[in-house]
Amino acid sequence: MDAQDECAPENRVKLLDSLKEILRMSPCTRVFVAGRPQIRPETGRRLAGRVTNLSISPRRDDIIGYIQTRLDEDTDPDAMNSSLKADILKKVPEEISEM
Repeated sequence: MDAQDECAPENRVKLLDSLKEILRMSPCTRVFVAGRPQIRPETGRRLAGRVTNLSISPRRDDIIGYIQTRLDEDTDPDAMNSSLKADILKKVPEEISEM
């Protein structure tokens, strides 16, 4: 289940409680829940004893490659000068957080 951090808090509570019940009734079931770090405490509380956290962070080179590809696919290349492009390629990778 991806993007739990994008789920409304009241819905996330219901979802995690439902997962807890499924895991209780089917102890061999494993669930992969993805989301940003801020939901870890809530996930840990709701799925007590059934959670292992795994931090995944993008590699800087992968981010730069993705941004470069997207900039190269721009249908209006004249809308951006080389200075702005360089700023984007420098600053965006610096701001990327843990996933």
